[in-house]
Amino acid sequence: MSTLPEPPSHLLTIAEYAALGEVETGYTELVEGRLLMSPSPAPRHNRASGRLFTQLDQQLPEDLDIVQDVDLDLELVAPNQPGFSRRPDLVIVRKDALDRVDREGGLLRASETVVVMEIVSPGSRRTDYHVKRSEYADANIPHYWIVDLADPVTLTACHRTEEFGYLDSGTFTGAFTTTEPFAVRLDLDRLR
Repeated sequence: MSTLPEPPSHLLTIAEYAALGEVETGYTELVEGRLLMSPSPAPRHNRASGRLFTQLDQQLPEDLDIVQDVDLDLELVAPNQPGFSRRPDLVIVRKDALDRVDREGGLLRASETVVVMEIVSPGSRRTDYHVKRSEYADANIPHYWIVDLADPVTLTACHRTEEFGYLDSGTFTGAFTTTEPFAVRLDLDRLR
């Protein structure tokens, strides 16, 4: 059995968080400079993420790419301040964002993100529907899609507005079809 890493002695910046690397016992996020440790997702959650990835990857425009389970700098504070990094289940970013990370290192950024997706877990319901929704809106991520695997599988599509943060475009079952931010059709029933 592995031991947990020693907790940091101060609030972390995004650069300090990125330098920590992976934690063997699960995954971490950074909230106001504090490490938040979570267990690894359940097999059904990971299977749904893989199926969602496959459906989306086949329909993305050439200038976009999709990445699973990756740290995302929310860019809510200056680089020298205690940072915010979430680890969404899936993110759709501009392809040049991946090139930048290859070239410069660091994390993907909210400003490079077109869609962020979370798959609700039993222990993440409030966080996904309320806390992350607020943080992703504050980070100006244009679209937030929340997938809930409870029967029936649903997708709640949120889009960013200047005045109100995120507004829901609706909660969908069976299939989700949209033209914003790109044309896509997702078979939600295949996610279970």
